[in-house]
Amino acid sequence: MWRPPRPGLLKRERTRVQLVQAAIRVFSARGYAEATMQEIASVAAMTTATVYNHFKTKEEVAGAVALLLADTLCRRITDSQQGVAEGAQRMAIGVRRYIWLAEASPQWALMMMEVSVAAPELLLEIRHYALADLRLGVRQKAFRIPGEAAAMDLINGSVTQAMRTVAHGAAPAHHGREVAACVLRGLGMGWAEAKEMAHRPLPPFPAMSAAAPVAGKAPARTRRSGA
Repeated sequence: MWRPPRPGLLKRERTRVQLVQAAIRVFSARGYAEATMQEIASVAAMTTATVYNHFKTKEEVAGAVALLLADTLCRRITDSQQGVAEGAQRMAIGVRRYIWLAEASPQWALMMMEVSVAAPELLLEIRHYALADLRLGVRQKAFRIPGEAAAMDLINGSVTQAMRTVAHGAAPAHHGREVAACVLRGLGMGWAEAKEMAHRPLPPFPAMSAAAPVAGKAPARTRRSGA
């Protein structure tokens, strides 16, 4: 017979979520390397002992942050792709959305990339979504690749560097579209087809919540509809 979860367990989970959200604020404002467990506790309005009761090290906090970031972003991007049947267009949407993130909230995007170094599970989680779109494009004969590993390195490397370029304010206008076109071209599409696909209007993006940039901790630029 089903029984409701124990109240103590619910409280512990709520506390953990609050600590992860506080860590996102601290990492965004200070950077992962400079952040401390004491700062996370302060932002969460808890004691440092409470933080250590849930996470033994800052690396463990980074892992929890990574999973929340990946789940939040990937789900929002996937939701925005509803009704999009072409693997190539889904790939273009994903590429452009991550680069758009770096334009809309550069500090937050840099934090996400910094956390991915400390917690590789972030990129591993994101990889599942990109790999699904890659395989769909291959099945639909839109992509022609020598192997999945090489194709995934092309996608991840291009997007990560483009995000860094945009976040540092060094990218020209419409950089997201141009990078998406280059990625599609690298995956075997013809240039004209890749450019047309990359320049299609982006679908609406569902609002962010727990992992969104936080006012006063991670200043964000005005959001635009797409990169």
